[in-house]
Amino acid sequence: MPDLKSRTNIRQTTAADQPAVLNLYRRVASVPGGLARLAEEVDETWVNEFLTRACTDGLSLVAETKGNEIVGEIHAYTPMLFCFSHVLTDLTIAVVPDVQGQGVGRLLFETFMRNVVEAHPEILRIELISRESNRKAIQFYESLGFRREGELGSRIRNVDGSLESDIPMAWIRS
Repeated sequence: MPDLKSRTNIRQTTAADQPAVLNLYRRVASVPGGLARLAEEVDETWVNEFLTRACTDGLSLVAETKGNEIVGEIHAYTPMLFCFSHVLTDLTIAVVPDVQGQGVGRLLFETFMRNVVEAHPEILRIELISRESNRKAIQFYESLGFRREGELGSRIRNVDGSLESDIPMAWIRS
């Protein structure tokens, strides 16, 4: 049987995907450290806001299995100011926990980056932030050409009350 990556289609997100994307983010947020937001902080308003911004002022892609199940989503958008019009920011990726490690996230990310390089020459920089304890994600982003740009000390409060740093990262078009 073919692996999940070969059975997955990457396409642009549509308004009709909102319920499935909401479900995806709730599933990912239910895993400790899966998202910055807790599961109870993932709601329709937040998902509608980021999908609307990404679809109008950025890029949003979903990973869909041949059975039409959305198993991943990635998005980023430009800030509203001219001076940042060359930047995609707040890049976020979510992959269903039980399919993580099967190449779907890399496929989503590589398709996203290829789309930016080929279809968006105005985008010169892509930004994301990762918590310092998520070493696997940081290594993944570095493998895709992102570099660390510092540390935001004690920015994250974990559910146990401990604090940790956020690591801002960026990809810059060469």
